[in-house]
Amino acid sequence: MKKYEYFDVTADIGFKAYGNDLNEAFENAGLAIFNIISDTSNVDSNITKSFEITSEDEVSLLYDYLEELLFYHEVDFMLFCDFDVEIKRIDDAFNLKAKIKGESINWNKHERKTEIKAITFHMMDVKKTSHYELQAIVDL
Repeated sequence: MKKYEYFDVTADIGFKAYGNDLNEAFENAGLAIFNIISDTSNVDSNITKSFEITSEDEVSLLYDYLEELLFYHEVDFMLFCDFDVEIKRIDDAFNLKAKIKGESINWNKHERKTEIKAITFHMMDVKKTSHYELQAIVDL
């Protein structure tokens, strides 16, 4: 199974991320957005950041997770290449714990691709069939 793929949206870019379970699909969604920004194969995983979020449903959790990734990218001026996600349902909410690894941006080393301005709710979706499929659009 492929990890993710992109689709064109006017002035934006969309992606679908896949996983055998919800955790893996979220990890691949992180990989998808950072491969929009740069080539993650050139990013070392020598700095670890951890965070936890709780949201009312899976779609909101995806939005909040991607927003948090973008926040760490912008505030700490970092690129991430390794994502470890654990999602649990607690009562009527979803809790996500993440450890993300990467390094400080060095544009002499890292390929500069496209800046992501924002995560959007437009067409955001979480589907479960024999696997999980996430869909999101980012504003460029």
